[in-house]
Amino acid sequence: MEAMNEIRAGQTRRAFIERSTLGLGTLALGSLLHAGEKPRNEIGGLEEFPHFAPKAKRVIYLFQSGGPSQMDLFDYKPHLTKLFGQEVPESIYPAERKTTMTSGQESFPLAPSTFKFARHGTSGIHLSHAMPHLAKVIDEVCVIKSMFTEAINHDPGATLFQTGSVNPGRPSMGAWVSYGLGSVNADLPAFVALTSNGTGKGGQPLYDRLWGAGFLPGRFQGVKFRGQGDPILDLYNPAGVTRAQRRRMLDALGEMNTKQAGRFNDPAIATRIAQYELAFRMQMSVPELIDFKSEPKSTLDLYGPEATKVGRYAYNCLLARRLAERGVRFIQLYHRGWDAHGNAPRQVAAQCRDTDQATAGLLRDLKQRGMLEDTLVVWGGEFGRTIYCQGKLTRQTYGRDHHPNCFTYWMAGGGVKGGMSYGETDDYSVNVADKPVHVHDLQATIMHQLGIDHERLTYRYQGRYFRLTDVHGKVVHDVLS
Repeated sequence: MEAMNEIRAGQTRRAFIERSTLGLGTLALGSLLHAGEKPRNEIGGLEEFPHFAPKAKRVIYLFQSGGPSQMDLFDYKPHLTKLFGQEVPESIYPAERKTTMTSGQESFPLAPSTFKFARHGTSGIHLSHAMPHLAKVIDEVCVIKSMFTEAINHDPGATLFQTGSVNPGRPSMGAWVSYGLGSVNADLPAFVALTSNGTGKGGQPLYDRLWGAGFLPGRFQGVKFRGQGDPILDLYNPAGVTRAQRRRMLDALGEMNTKQAGRFNDPAIATRIAQYELAFRMQMSVPELIDFKSEPKSTLDLYGPEATKVGRYAYNCLLARRLAERGVRFIQLYHRGWDAHGNAPRQVAAQCRDTDQATAGLLRDLKQRGMLEDTLVVWGGEFGRTIYCQGKLTRQTYGRDHHPNCFTYWMAGGGVKGGMSYGETDDYSVNVADKPVHVHDLQATIMHQLGIDHERLTYRYQGRYFRLTDVHGKVVHDVLS
C-alpha cells in the first residue's frame, strides 16, 4: 500500500510538471539566462526597452539575394534608349570602380532596360511592367532609389545588410532585435529565417551567420525553418518516445546542465537549455502554424498558385504573415536567384513571376487584417546592377554586373509613408544624385520604427561596446509618418 501511494505521488508530481511545463530544465533556464546579463523584463527584453513608443511591432524582411536590377524594376531612365550601345563615359563610371568580372572587358556599352515602365497609383510612382501586382499596391510603398553600399561582392554585401559589417561574426539584425525586445510568444522563436530558390540562375550561398547571434548569447539567433521535410530538424520525438518521457528527459538534462553551469560558468549551457525548452514548446505550436487548411481560398489566392507549396517564396510569405500574427518579432525571408550576369531580361522576368504576386499579396493580407500599420515590410538585396552590359549586348538581351553605388529598396507599413519615392540617381543610374541612404541608415531606421535607438542598443564584447550600425547610421526621418 505504501509503495502504491509512492507511485501515485510520483505520477501526480510528473503530471504537475507536464501541465505547467515548469520542470527542472525550465527552472534551471530561468536561473541561468540572466546570469551576468543586464536586467530583463517579463518578456525577456532589456528593462529599458523599447526606448520610445514603437510604430512597428514586428518586421518582415524580404531579402532578394543576388542583387535586383534597379533600372529594370524601379529606376526609370527612358532617355537612355537613345544611347543604346554607346560607351558609358569614364567620368560617370571610372575603371577602378568596376569589378574584376568585367574590368577586363574592352568595351562597356550602355544597356537600356528592355522593360516598359508606367506610373501607378495615386502617387504616380514609376514601376516596371514586370511587377504588375506590386503596381496595384504601390500607394502602400515607400520606394528608396538612393541606397548605396561599399560591398561589391555577394557574401560581404549580404553580411553587411544583415549584420552591419562585411566581416563575419557579428550578430544579425534579428538577433539584435530579439536581444533588445524579447519575445511576446514563448512557444515560438522571436526570430525566424525562411529561404527559397527562384527559377532564375545564380543562387548565392546563404550562410547560417546571416541569422546568427554572433557574440550575443546564442539563444537570440534566428531559427531556420526548412523548406522540405520537417520544418525544424529533431523537433518531433523519436518513435516510441512520448511527450511525457521527453519532458522527464529535459528535466534530467536541465539538472545536469545546471550543475555544469555552476562549475564552468559557460553561457553556452544556458543557450543549450533554452533551445531544448523552446523545441519542446514548439512541438505543440509549430504543427498548427504550418497547417494552412484554415486559410480560406480567398487568402491563398492573394499569394498565388504556389502558396501551399512548401519552401516556395509564396508559401514563405504566407507563413511570414502567420508567424507575424502569432507574435514573432523578426521574420527574415531570403529568396535567391537575382544574380543576372547574363540574359538579365529573362532572369529578372522569372524572378518577378516568382515573387511579385506573393509580395503584393502579403501587403494586401496584412492590410485587410489591420496588421500592416504595425508591421514593417522591407524589400531589397545586397546591391544593384550595372547600366553597362556584361557580355554580349543585343536589342533583346544583356547581362549586368554588380553595382553597389546606387540601387533600390522599398518599405511599407510600420509607420512608413506610403506612395512615396525617396532619393534620386544620376542620368545613368550609376551614382546617387540626391538623398543618399546607406545600409547603416536603413538599419537605424528599421530599429527606430521598433522603438529602438540604434546608438543605445549595445553589447560589450572583447573590451568594447558593439552595435548593429557600428559607429554610423542616421534615421531617415523623411520617409516616416
